[in-house]
Amino acid sequence: MSRKTDASLSQGAERRVPMRDFSRSLPMSLLRAREAVMRQFRPSLRNHGLTEQQWRILRALAAIEAVEVSELARMAFLLGPSLSRILRDLEARQLIERRTDPADQRRGVVSISAKGLKLMAAVAPTSEAIYAAITKRYGARKLAELQEMLAALEQSLSGMEQGAVADEEDA
Repeated sequence: MSRKTDASLSQGAERRVPMRDFSRSLPMSLLRAREAVMRQFRPSLRNHGLTEQQWRILRALAAIEAVEVSELARMAFLLGPSLSRILRDLEARQLIERRTDPADQRRGVVSISAKGLKLMAAVAPTSEAIYAAITKRYGARKLAELQEMLAALEQSLSGMEQGAVADEEDA
């Protein structure tokens, strides 16, 4: 297909679908930024035999003593079936411990194990060095502002119903 044809198709699509440019959509901008950041961390995680999702779980568990499985899914932004599979793997590697909630036998509680903490301690220096490099390259003030802005965006959308459209006055 020629470039002229590509441009014609692109222009035609813009007329048929009145939406902002794909590359300027907020979800795509956030995904591109996330990918740029995670690209820095993946080699280190791989060197330690961890996936991004496993690392998110271990990070979440290291911050608390124990957590109910459904709460962990929410904290780590993982769907239940994916979380179950990942927890089985982490448990088989003795990086986490699972037990039944004494208050409710139907619920499972998860915590990080001593071996999991040891693994995190091994990953931490490289992880912190990567954070330092990102901070140096992007700027500490800009990074702090970005994190504040993202937290504010999340907070402002938290009360919004899924798929709800803001009133004209709010836009």
